[in-house]
Amino acid sequence: MNIEELFDYCMQIPGAEATTPFDEVTIVMKVMGKMFALIPTDSERLCIALKCDPEEAIRLREEYRCVEGAFHMNKTYWNTIWIDGEMSDNEVKKWVNHSVEEVVKKLPKKLQQQYYGSIK
Repeated sequence: MNIEELFDYCMQIPGAEATTPFDEVTIVMKVMGKMFALIPTDSERLCIALKCDPEEAIRLREEYRCVEGAFHMNKTYWNTIWIDGEMSDNEVKKWVNHSVEEVVKKLPKKLQQQYYGSIK
């Protein structure tokens, strides 16, 4: 998976928007105005930071060398996945989707219904 494929997959998430609120080189992917992924475009190695259930975050770090606590983020909830081939593309996509679910489930019920209603 390259950066274009990763970005395109994130943009296929219903309601996804790409923003650059921090700087010109970090793409922040959002749904319903909330971050679900960060993709640095200036890194020598391709990676993505994703929100994660805390127990799953720890499990992933133990299972994969390519997963670590996300730099500058709350490491209880955020992992960085280095896209180096250790984790399959389908597994990376699974965790992108999980991140979106983690973000949406923290929204007020009305916004959750609005989001899920918009993707049916």
